[in-house]
Amino acid sequence: MSRILVTGGTGYIGSHTTVELMQQGYDVTIVDNLSNSSIDVLDGIEAIVGKKPDFANIDCGNHVDLDNVFKQYPDIVGVIHFAASKAVGESVEKPLLYYRNNLGSLITLLEVMKVHQVQNLVFSSSCTVYGQPDAAHLPVDETAPIQKALSPYGNTKQINEEIICDEAHTDKDLHATILRYFNPIGAHPSAQIGELPNGVPQNLLPFITQTAAGMRPELKVFGNDYNTPDGSCIRDYIYVVDLAKAHVKAIDRMLHAKKRDQVEVFNLGTGTGLSVLTLIHEFEAATGVKIPYTIVGRREGDIEQVWAAPKKANEVLGWKADTPIREVLASAWNWEKKIRNIK
Repeated sequence: MSRILVTGGTGYIGSHTTVELMQQGYDVTIVDNLSNSSIDVLDGIEAIVGKKPDFANIDCGNHVDLDNVFKQYPDIVGVIHFAASKAVGESVEKPLLYYRNNLGSLITLLEVMKVHQVQNLVFSSSCTVYGQPDAAHLPVDETAPIQKALSPYGNTKQINEEIICDEAHTDKDLHATILRYFNPIGAHPSAQIGELPNGVPQNLLPFITQTAAGMRPELKVFGNDYNTPDGSCIRDYIYVVDLAKAHVKAIDRMLHAKKRDQVEVFNLGTGTGLSVLTLIHEFEAATGVKIPYTIVGRREGDIEQVWAAPKKANEVLGWKADTPIREVLASAWNWEKKIRNIK
């Protein structure tokens, strides 16, 4: 079977994608420097799939080390590139770190892929490239205008997309699929892998589960005066397992579709927006655990409302995110209970 290189494969989305790839018969090699993940994730993958993926503890920005991986695995036919720093707040504080890491790793990867004639790339992008869409572009499809990024992190996603398009323009052998995610949540139903933030979480659901676990006295909801039905921000929350399956569909299409564009872009979401307060109430209904919360002032940089129009991904990739939200939220709570040893 074909071998796929997954950069950042011990991370949250990378690990779930590795599981889905292996369950579909792909061989997988992970490269990850473990800067924001744990080697123990490999044990979780093995517990689900029955074997560990091949693993190299390297930095994607190191040309020599990455080149050696491609030499060691000459059967690599495609790459899924997750490896990147991803904390919006940290990127504002340390912009140079983000530009060096997120841009440098992609540039190095493209250089090494070219040397080894690996021509298929799936790139992990983000709905942050759309900023706050105007009403005419809600829900957001792939034709919505790209807006000026609100953070260095968001800007690296935009620039990386431009780098891929520029390289594809000059290298007609390179094919790329750009996947723009909305808000990934949840954990594998086995509770063997899930979201494990280092330090203070950057996303809403780990705050909810940590509050449910008693690690935090209450949840802070940033603003209830937005122009939304309940005043809190609205997002498109997508189950991480559904999201992972989209990457397998993208790889399948790149390897087997008779006709496709050289660079293809897909929005990955459910097509439904949920408010912060709705997500809290759905979590309580799914788990029976009450979440204490207080309303505080708005947080700088927060987008009021955004959700996907996933029609293109549904039709072209043959993919859909349709796991019920309460099932998704229960999976996140089961994962939290496992890692905190809560019965």
